[in-house]
Amino acid sequence: MPILVVEDDETLRETIEYNLANQGFEVVSAADGRDALEAAREHKPELILLDVMLPGIDGFEVCRILRQEMSVPILMLTAKTEEIDRVVGLEMGADDYITKPFSMRELMARVKAMLRRVRLIREEIAAEQPVLAEQPAGQAMPSKAGYEFGDLVIDTERHEVRLNDEAIRLKPKEYELLEFLARHRGIALSRELVLERVWGWSFDGNSRTVDVHIRWLREKIEPDPTNPDRIITVRGIGYRFEG
Repeated sequence: MPILVVEDDETLRETIEYNLANQGFEVVSAADGRDALEAAREHKPELILLDVMLPGIDGFEVCRILRQEMSVPILMLTAKTEEIDRVVGLEMGADDYITKPFSMRELMARVKAMLRRVRLIREEIAAEQPVLAEQPAGQAMPSKAGYEFGDLVIDTERHEVRLNDEAIRLKPKEYELLEFLARHRGIALSRELVLERVWGWSFDGNSRTVDVHIRWLREKIEPDPTNPDRIITVRGIGYRFEG
């Protein structure tokens, strides 16, 4: 599968394409939001490098639309440095971002880290394949398709989460976070560890990113998000998943 580069600056786009090709990647590109959507749907890329400031449909909207259709990792390219813009990108479903100007060396490292993280997650899921077993009420019941916590099911085969037999739409990073927490249920996990394992060592955000995604997850899986009984806050440490 190719990497899709979406950038309206022709010089920068061609430079990124050249460097990716030099690293052995197949590359397709687009110069505006509409072409980006068409290219993503046609080529089913392994990763998308998506500029924020695009003619027509901007990068935030492209990200939002694609996130409803596919779970491809998205790395946003932005000249904006304000935290609110980075948060908006994450809220739209981006997995990571890099601010301009950036070095090609840094971008290539970020691309490889994201692809490596995706492949490791797939390998972990394939290797685990838990065996169906009876568990006491309220505890996780692993199955060949993932984990069951009463009315909450994490289907690692389909990358799907269901609550009361209804599918819940999660952003890719929300799914990764929930799956990571569930896999280590009962263990207090620090924000720093979660950042490292879910976002990767190259992510230049801070622990607030974890808090934001935890809030989104609680709103989707907790009966009462203001008084959570599944994702528990551990003061001074981070979070613990109780199922």
